[in-house]
Amino acid sequence: MRKNVFKVSLAACGALVLLTAVGMAGDNWVGIWKLDVGKSKFSPGPRPRGETLKFVVTKEGTQLISDTIDAEGKTLHGTYASHFDGKDVPWTGNPEADTASPKKIDDNNYENTWKKDGKVTMTVKVTVSADGKTLNVTQSGTNAKGQAVNNVAVFTRQ
Repeated sequence: MRKNVFKVSLAACGALVLLTAVGMAGDNWVGIWKLDVGKSKFSPGPRPRGETLKFVVTKEGTQLISDTIDAEGKTLHGTYASHFDGKDVPWTGNPEADTASPKKIDDNNYENTWKKDGKVTMTVKVTVSADGKTLNVTQSGTNAKGQAVNNVAVFTRQ
């Protein structure tokens, strides 16, 4: 009897470890990322002085918290929460969009469509490097001033 209890306990522990590992896998963008201004390209510019992205898993989905210092030194704070299923979610604090619709492609990639007043303003592709140390954000679209945007922002994991 004791042998069976031990086997069942061992199997339960193994299952718990496996489920924990599976739960931690995926969405490799989760964490804190800091903009490397020198490696990034902003067109039409000007480039921000700095930016930090924080992706946190919550019961509402994965929450993005963005804190930016723009070229003039003004701070911007933006946030949204999504299940990365391509559905529109409200986005506060982004002058270029009031909704986001991030969609997971795989564990290292997702795409996002930004909209302002229902109109698409930006398409975004986010990629985490194979070593998990770099996050590239490629943006194309139109900014609030009506200018064409082609940005490549490079972030490093903190």
